[in-house]
Amino acid sequence: MQQLKKYNPAAIARYYSFRPWYVIWRAVTIIWSFGWFLIHLQWHHWFSPDKDNKQECAAELREILTRLGPTFIKVGQALSTRPDLIRPDFLGELIKLQDQLPPFDNDTAFESIKKSLGTSIDQAYREISPHPVAAASLGQVYRAVLHTGEEVAVKVQRPNLRPTLTRDLFLMRWSACQFGRFLPLNLGHDLTLIIDEFGIKLFEEIDYVNEGRNAEKFAANFRNDKDVKVPKIYWQYSGDRVLTLEWIQGYKLTDTAQIKAAGVDPYEIVKIGVTSGLKQLLEHGFFHADPHPGNLFATLDGRMAYIDFGMMDQLEEDTKETIASSVVQLINQDYDALAQDFVNLGFLTPDTDIKPIIPALEKVLGNAIGQSVGDFNFKTITDDFSALMYEYPFRVPAKFALIIRSLITQEGLALSLDPDFKIVEVAYPYVARRLLTGESPQLRKRLLEVLFKDGKFQWQRLENMIAIARSDQQFDLLPTAQLGLQYILSDEGRYLRHQLLLALTEDDRLHTEEVQRIWALISDDLKPQHLFDAAINALRELSTVGVAAILPNTTNSN
Repeated sequence: MQQLKKYNPAAIARYYSFRPWYVIWRAVTIIWSFGWFLIHLQWHHWFSPDKDNKQECAAELREILTRLGPTFIKVGQALSTRPDLIRPDFLGELIKLQDQLPPFDNDTAFESIKKSLGTSIDQAYREISPHPVAAASLGQVYRAVLHTGEEVAVKVQRPNLRPTLTRDLFLMRWSACQFGRFLPLNLGHDLTLIIDEFGIKLFEEIDYVNEGRNAEKFAANFRNDKDVKVPKIYWQYSGDRVLTLEWIQGYKLTDTAQIKAAGVDPYEIVKIGVTSGLKQLLEHGFFHADPHPGNLFATLDGRMAYIDFGMMDQLEEDTKETIASSVVQLINQDYDALAQDFVNLGFLTPDTDIKPIIPALEKVLGNAIGQSVGDFNFKTITDDFSALMYEYPFRVPAKFALIIRSLITQEGLALSLDPDFKIVEVAYPYVARRLLTGESPQLRKRLLEVLFKDGKFQWQRLENMIAIARSDQQFDLLPTAQLGLQYILSDEGRYLRHQLLLALTEDDRLHTEEVQRIWALISDDLKPQHLFDAAINALRELSTVGVAAILPNTTNSN
């Protein structure tokens, strides 16, 4: 299994079909470990109900997960980001799984560095810490200094990782095939698809060359974002099992006291995290699928640093835009359009009759707007959806398993840093700004879908979008107005020109009141001279031929 570079369930199944003793012994070990833990819990409940054994039990669970290895450590890491699901005593122990795991032998680690880099430790680094400064589920990290003076982190993979992972993945997949139909889940497809997706990403995560490339792609996406820090990769000192990257000085996002002591506002850090997460999903389509606190730091200058890029995924352009529009539909409480977005995203099949689903969606999601993360969270939504998924043919596309994991983790971080943080107060202004600027044809199409319903222009929606977008400090109305004018005057904007003229006179009245309300919102930012300049700049962007072609159409529309 050491030679298997990419996840291949068929090859793994063939391998273990000839070595059943490996799998049987592993299954017995897992059952034995958790069996004794459950017996201990029951024993304490029966014979010492008055004694507080919570801390002892929590430590025992962490030790079991640690002994069982990377797969179970990953489960513990995911749970450690959910203070709304896990009791504080257990949470404190599970958080230790993020970067307080027992390291493996130094000699083994240094030998792996020498073998991977093809050079001695002294030739690669001027200094290196005698012991690891952090140990994670898949590797451990040393602090070092290059001969050129740069301070770096040296990430070394744990030994015999692939055989351990393949055995656990095989057991998970076999169990899903045998017992998946008895689980209280309604996924709409085989559970093995989600396990395969997890396996693919896990194999990508243990390929450090792939991780380095991911880091550089992520850095390129955020090169103009002053709030996000991505470490530099030193390829000369990196390989498939060793990664040397820039050392990041900062605090884990769970160290709220230290973050405050450094003069950094935890609310602003959470806001950066939510906004950068939205940018990953809706702008770049390339997102971090494992943003637990061990992988995220608040830097001393108030930025958020990402330090682990093993588990990433890519979204298609259409998926990005559909997610963006679904957020707007949720805020506008347009459950008809939201149900259609669920179809487009694959949560419902195209032949599904969505009419009976619309009132059910309204019941589940109707009270979500304006609630803090503590009230509006994925646990609440999941609980409410569980009954819905059995009554209606909802399913969870395998592609969205990582997205949901990423969102749940970020939600857990928001709860840890600021229980009253309102995620919609950050998410919706960002999405509204994205739609109003309309940088791409797809976004402009989504904007039209939002602004027009049943052939009528939705004045209130435009007013709401502008008002909320202006609450985002990064929203500059003047360039947006210029882009809007440029679009309206273009051939692509012919439909919108016609519809706007109809909207001004629909229902046999002139909609001056609505126009005045919108002008009151934007007048402070759009002085007449500024608006005139924006119009001139918009016209300059159009060719003379293009303008000449537009004018007759505009006249005809009148």
